[in-house]
Amino acid sequence: MTATIEGTSWRLGRRDWCGAADQPVLSNGPEIWLSREGEPVAGFAFADAPREDAAATVAQLVAMGYAVELLSGDRDEVVETVGVALGIESRRAGCSPVEKVARLRELEAEGCHVLMVGDGLNDAPALAAAHVSISPSTAADISQVQADLVFQGDGLAPVLFALRTGRRATTLTRQNVGLAVLYNACAVPFAMAGFVTPLVAAVAMSSSSLLVTLNALRLQRRQSGESMP
Repeated sequence: MTATIEGTSWRLGRRDWCGAADQPVLSNGPEIWLSREGEPVAGFAFADAPREDAAATVAQLVAMGYAVELLSGDRDEVVETVGVALGIESRRAGCSPVEKVARLRELEAEGCHVLMVGDGLNDAPALAAAHVSISPSTAADISQVQADLVFQGDGLAPVLFALRTGRRATTLTRQNVGLAVLYNACAVPFAMAGFVTPLVAAVAMSSSSLLVTLNALRLQRRQSGESMP
């Protein structure tokens, strides 16, 4: 963040951006620096622990076949520690908002559909650029606005819930399209040949619509046994 107060330029952000690259490391955790006219004035250290179920969520995502990647603006040491703790092998440190969006574009060029999960102010551009994005309700307002989904709670389990729901909805949609194609492939030739009376056609069409509706309701029944955390 940059601000000019009474003609003096102030910056708040990463150490290198604030001219504090040669300053001593404050802690093993995240830090932020304040500078005036390019000269560091103060540094602030934070303790930013991962969410309690973060490691378990990452493990389940990998088991489901998803590739998990960590993009962070923090220092190499912090990202390395968090990545190892969560079991994330692919990780990048010191990423600016522009670099995060660029990485998403690289993945899309490779044919990937990217789900971005973020809560920071500098995550907002990547959340907007991703194929689908999710943000917690505790995130910065701009991140919530850019996200497609916003979840509540202290854990990351809702991310798994959303992905499983999407997978099931896709499967049921394909099944319904298949049922509709099969119905028309069987019924239209009989109708064109004059073997179907108006009454039979009405009953058949109603039955087809009812079958598709009941199949779609399977998603709701399955979700009733798996409520979102």
